Amino acid sequence: MVTKTVGEGLENVLDKALTRPVPKTAGAQMRFLVKQLKGTKEAAGLLGISQRTVERYVKGDIKKPRPDLAARLYTETHTRWQPKVKDRAKRAAATSQGLMIDVRARLGYEAPAGTTDEARER
Repeated sequence: MVTKTVGEGLENVLDKALTRPVPKTAGAQMRFLVKQLKGTKEAAGLLGISQRTVERYVKGDIKKPRPDLAARLYTETHTRWQPKVKDRAKRAAATSQGLMIDVRARLGYEAPAGTTDEARER
């Protein structure tokens, strides 16, 4: 998986440390957020939707969220999923084990028109 930032690379490494998969359905994600935030009102405020909509997802009346809500729901669930496991992986990486993040960079020189881009001392 190609990442654009080092932060994304760190998140990918921490994802591999998870012991249980992140909830996949919208209802399961919504129930998790409601439980984490201790209420439907807080979950609704976080996601920018009404409290009643959250209740409908929890109850199972609504099954498929619109794309923008699905993205927010996945992001919020993903960031809150198994925080102790992620902290343990960070602590292990900081103290003894370390971690490996693949980074890809493109370095080069573009010459102005009419000149060559041959190697030269800069």
